[in-house]
Amino acid sequence: MQHDFLENNPVASRLTKILKSPLSPHTSRDAEYEAWRDRFMRKRLDVGLWIGLMAFLSSSLLQVSNLLFRPEEFRPDWLRSQVMIELSLLLCLLLQHSKLGRRYPSLVFLAFYWVVTVLPQIERTLSGVAQPELLVWTIMFFGQATFTPVRWYLHLAAQLGVFVYYLGVNSLLGVTFSNSITWMKPSVMALYFFWVCFIGNLSVYLYERLQKAEFKARWDLEEAYAQLEEEQKLSESLLLNVLPHSIATRLKQNPKNLADSYTNVSVLFADIVGFTELSSHISPWELVELLNQIFSEFDALAELHQLEKIKTIGDAYMVVSGLPEPREDHAQAIADMALDMQRAIATFNQKTGQNFRIRIGIATGPVIAGVIGIKKFIYDLWGDTVNLASRMESHGIPGAIQVTQETYEFLKGEYLFQERGKVLIKGKGEMTTYLLTGKNPGVVEAGNPGN
Repeated sequence: MQHDFLENNPVASRLTKILKSPLSPHTSRDAEYEAWRDRFMRKRLDVGLWIGLMAFLSSSLLQVSNLLFRPEEFRPDWLRSQVMIELSLLLCLLLQHSKLGRRYPSLVFLAFYWVVTVLPQIERTLSGVAQPELLVWTIMFFGQATFTPVRWYLHLAAQLGVFVYYLGVNSLLGVTFSNSITWMKPSVMALYFFWVCFIGNLSVYLYERLQKAEFKARWDLEEAYAQLEEEQKLSESLLLNVLPHSIATRLKQNPKNLADSYTNVSVLFADIVGFTELSSHISPWELVELLNQIFSEFDALAELHQLEKIKTIGDAYMVVSGLPEPREDHAQAIADMALDMQRAIATFNQKTGQNFRIRIGIATGPVIAGVIGIKKFIYDLWGDTVNLASRMESHGIPGAIQVTQETYEFLKGEYLFQERGKVLIKGKGEMTTYLLTGKNPGVVEAGNPGN
């Protein structure tokens, strides 16, 4: 029964959904971060590949210039090596934009790394003399750490690959090791590259930690904004369930007491006869569920007739026509609402086997409407018209719609009435009242000639 009530109450069900919604799992964050890191890596590899290609092309142009103008400085082996690297970098660019490269950017990274550092060594291996490329390796180690500062372990693997080839492959093939820098002994070289690689990988590791922390902070901020937006929507929904839209807008712009005077509106009070006695025979949850079903039907009717529901008090229902936006047909709209409420109760009785009757009172005239107070405020009405509508209901007949003389004057001719005569009204004395029984068939047919 409690579940049915929450399902039938949109505000309660929405609030329950928000309160019970779980936070996004960390696995989602990790997947998002991995996807972002891949995109970041692909973008940086694009930049690095083009810069590398331009750098080697400029070196090739220098050798061509030497060939033309300074033949003694021309080195054909160097030019040949540069051209091989340039062609390989073009292949890396093709791989970068292939389906395989987009899916596995790490492959492009390793290919780029080893094209620049290992490929020239192959030619030296074939010549029988292996020499370390101190300048090229240092630029590559630091350059990659600068352009693609993610996945430090990938940088380490690429660097180890360089040394495995230089030391391992050349040793296995019996290649002679040579070093043109005489003062750089093997121990000095080992220490030098240790610190170059250590500094580069450490900078990548620290930078990636910073990136991940910033990514998490952005994620948390987005989650906070999304939660705030959801809570704002809930607050807006709750506010619009308490106040009319125009009043809620005015209250948000100027949160002070506000009230407006209306010359002609029609106020309806309805009370479910026998509901109080029923409360002693059924459980509170069953009682609330029945009342919720009935009032939900009334709310739908109020929406249909574009009326403003004011409040419910126990099993009493109050609705008004003609405010906060004035309308000329306020009396007709409230009369249609009252007749539909009678039909809704009859339908409800057929579905549930209950025997409820509804007593309705309507009054027409001036009112003051607005919001007062600073806590638990509601949109309410004040004035003699409100009191008269309440008296029409409380002094009415179960199953009937009792209206005042003023309401009758607005509706006569369009609706059918039965004069009840003089009725002693508390605080007012004797008043002539009328019972609304339906719409005038002639008026309905005249307004709908196709029927």
